[in-house]
Amino acid sequence: MTLKFFDKLSRNFIELLSDKDDYNVIIIVKNNKSFTAHSNVLKCRSPYFCKKLKNTIPNENNIKTITMPNISDEIFDIILKYIYGGIVDLKNVETKFIFGLMTAANEFEIEELTKKLENFLIETKSSWLKSHFSLVYGSIFDGNNFKHLEKFCNDIVAKYPSHVFDAEDFTSLQESALVSLLKRDDLQLEEVIIWEYIIKWGIAQNSILPVDLKGWTNENFTTLKTTLQQCLPLIRYFHIPGTDVLKKIKPYKKILDKQLWDDLKQYLIDPNQPVKSIILSPRTTLVQELPTRTTELIKPSSTIITYEHVAEISSWIDRKSSTYSLANAPYEFQLILRGSINGSNPRTFWNTCHGHASTVVIMKVKETEEILGGYNPLIWNANATVNFFNGYGNWERTNDSFIFSLKNGNIQNSILSRVKITDYAIWNAHKDFQEYYGPWFGDELGTSKPRRFGLVEIVYKNKGNYEKPIRNRTMTNKLSIGDYEVFKVNKKT
Repeated sequence: MTLKFFDKLSRNFIELLSDKDDYNVIIIVKNNKSFTAHSNVLKCRSPYFCKKLKNTIPNENNIKTITMPNISDEIFDIILKYIYGGIVDLKNVETKFIFGLMTAANEFEIEELTKKLENFLIETKSSWLKSHFSLVYGSIFDGNNFKHLEKFCNDIVAKYPSHVFDAEDFTSLQESALVSLLKRDDLQLEEVIIWEYIIKWGIAQNSILPVDLKGWTNENFTTLKTTLQQCLPLIRYFHIPGTDVLKKIKPYKKILDKQLWDDLKQYLIDPNQPVKSIILSPRTTLVQELPTRTTELIKPSSTIITYEHVAEISSWIDRKSSTYSLANAPYEFQLILRGSINGSNPRTFWNTCHGHASTVVIMKVKETEEILGGYNPLIWNANATVNFFNGYGNWERTNDSFIFSLKNGNIQNSILSRVKITDYAIWNAHKDFQEYYGPWFGDELGTSKPRRFGLVEIVYKNKGNYEKPIRNRTMTNKLSIGDYEVFKVNKKT
């Protein structure tokens, strides 16, 4: 039998960290913030400190000083507490901070913490990783050992390269990461688009280059050519259509080798004639249902939501802590009604959606372009009864319905609000009132009547049947529907 008392051991070591009388190491981090520690503890817990301390000469008081100007004091404080007590508190910290903590743990060769944070980010913060993809993708080329993160990135980058190329920080991507991308045969972008991104990246590295290409000198072109010397040989020039060569390549022909440009012109005239330049093979096209750009709308089904929205809503349906990848979303959204085609009269909704279960209702607000909606796992019932207690229709009970606001343009983050009063989750209008009332999620238990399309109460009030409002109170009180759609949610076969 083995008795383990790790909690007390952890507390004792944290107390040792606070003891300022017996330290023999000083670590100075960013902004000259200093920490005291004990060499034996550091060497046992971190291979980095073990090597560093061996090569550090102590002063006359036998104290060794290590300077680490690139580590913030907030991150190092957590690292040090982990080294001593094995505890990391991630409450109320931003995801970017967690990412920085992971890279710092890797630098200190603390494998256990590094892997734990790496998996935590992948499993619970995948949306953040995607929205900061250039930063994340670049991190795996710094000699870091983020194998799970590398796989996460590689699974995305081939099929959905827009996560890198369309990112706001694309131009800050490290050259090694960009070169690695260009070497991929499975990069799912047209070659001319890849060329345009490469030009954009190269120009961004040289702020002195004129904005107007007409004003460029030979020296300017030489500067760009030097910047892109590792990238230019990786473009599949001979697989770019002739019209694109003339419009997109020719203006920058001075950054290409003369032989390559001559061969490219000859190839466009007569592709059967031999050329001296190396012709790289075309990139492979993956067979996939989803588009390569995640911002594309569902085609031909939707004018409002994207495939990325579908993946996010699918993860909410399955109560996943992290968002499904676009390739792994388990549901298909089948359009069964669109207001701009079928009409916006609420009765149209009941005539069309009666008998359908597992549906998502989506609406777009005219004034703000907000995308609001709700998920009903139950059957919409156009034959609802009326009595003294239920007034205009009847309520249906479920634990699984939710309402939401989707990330869209200026709306930075999606909002999920699950049902909390399950007896009043979904309301079905009686046939005599279906001319006035559309789909309805939640109520204030009789204090407000359902209104057309049923999304008014839930977006303004805190006291509804759902956890929280899905619309900021500062938004205009007008809620004109630009268009609305209803989807049947089907499990993929």
